[in-house]
Amino acid sequence: MADPKGFLTTTRETACSRPVADRLKDWNEVYVPGSLLPIISKQAGRCMDCGIPFCHNGCPLGNLIPEWNDYAYRDDWAAASERLHATNNFPEFTGRLCPAPCESACVLGINQPAVTIKNVEVSIIDKAWDNGDVTPQAPERLSGKTVAVIGSGPAGLAAAQQLTRAGHTVVVYERADRIGGLLRYGIPEFKMEKVHINRRIEQMRAEGTKFRTGIEVGRDITATDLRKRFDAVVVAAGATVSRDLPVPGRELNGIHFAMEYLPLANKVQEGDFLAPPITAEGKHVVVIGGGDTGADCVGTAHRQGAASVTQLEIMPKPGEERSANQPWPTFPMLYKVTSAHEEGGERVYSVSTTHFEGDEDGNVKALHLVEVEFVDGKLVQKPGTERVLPAQLVTLAMGFTGTDQANGLVQQFGVELDARGNIDRDASYATNVDGVFVAGDAGRGQSLIVWAIAEGRSAARGVDRFLTGSSTLPYPVKPTDRSLTV
Repeated sequence: MADPKGFLTTTRETACSRPVADRLKDWNEVYVPGSLLPIISKQAGRCMDCGIPFCHNGCPLGNLIPEWNDYAYRDDWAAASERLHATNNFPEFTGRLCPAPCESACVLGINQPAVTIKNVEVSIIDKAWDNGDVTPQAPERLSGKTVAVIGSGPAGLAAAQQLTRAGHTVVVYERADRIGGLLRYGIPEFKMEKVHINRRIEQMRAEGTKFRTGIEVGRDITATDLRKRFDAVVVAAGATVSRDLPVPGRELNGIHFAMEYLPLANKVQEGDFLAPPITAEGKHVVVIGGGDTGADCVGTAHRQGAASVTQLEIMPKPGEERSANQPWPTFPMLYKVTSAHEEGGERVYSVSTTHFEGDEDGNVKALHLVEVEFVDGKLVQKPGTERVLPAQLVTLAMGFTGTDQANGLVQQFGVELDARGNIDRDASYATNVDGVFVAGDAGRGQSLIVWAIAEGRSAARGVDRFLTGSSTLPYPVKPTDRSLTV
């Protein structure tokens, strides 16, 4: 145990954010660099090393949280990094982007603020990079087997790294021009600077993983060709089909999916554009969708100089405390204020868009909405609550509906889909096609980054076993385990 009295003597402290006025001038991460290090040892000391650490159940990766909390408390950063990497390939990603279901399951959280597990995690990995403790782990010998991984998001990267370290020759195919999937182009720079992806890619290259960008499987290379070249294939293409809003006026210019808007802002940071082709500058912006992707649009619009930003959510405003039907240690749906919300704008709940209004040039100029409420379990409109919002830019951030089938990938492989429209798989992450496996959102549906990494690691074990007859790779989660799907 770290500090036997830590949970009694130390109050919860989290990372300090830079002043809003300062961070809106740039795209750097919102937190004050180095602000965690002076406090993180004591924060790790709040961990009670519970007899039954429910944080393990909260984390799909089974992170050894009490162990690395203890090492962080003792300033043994090398040991903390080793324990952290024992279950998680990319803790700098999860430490910045995961909503931390582990903290919701923290035993201390029953009657006190939970341990700042996420802050401890990111402090350990940042310190590990600074100290040179993160090094390539090339395999001692090669198996002679080859694996293709389709998609370079967190699931694909985790599967690729595990399989490379197991001795297989792995090639990752990415249809975008850079590696990283939604980590690269879906996550704004102010939430995670891309240096964290870049140095992991270099580590993986040094270990032997090969990367092919600008190649879309199903169009640029067929599934048949891929199966001829490789002994196994892992489909980790994500759930990239955005949910649309089929209301009158949807065809107007200025209405875009979030994944049309956000990547262009990121490409500016990569140096591809001087200014984004789609910009919020000087415009009244409406973001439809109250989740994290919507918040990313809000923060991006602020930095581009929007005249106003309004975020709409069809569901009621969540409570600030656990409801009776979401008891500890489940992951509760609570009202949260992200860094983007701290920066301004309005959030409107329990409303539904009825139609868009355009100008004489075919550009959107207004959004018409109405309040809604639940009646007999169904959302219905409330008469007399209609109103109009000015809108010159609208982003649709209402989630995703499944894997892209327009490129022919699903059809060419001949994989079966489940009842939810995701690629079906068995307990070893294998599809109905021999040698073809699936991991992450492509098989699970839209979910969390921590689930993607866990599934990538688990699928790697299934592939390794398929290729060699046995495997020593870890198996964090089964495909049927949806207990923490959010």
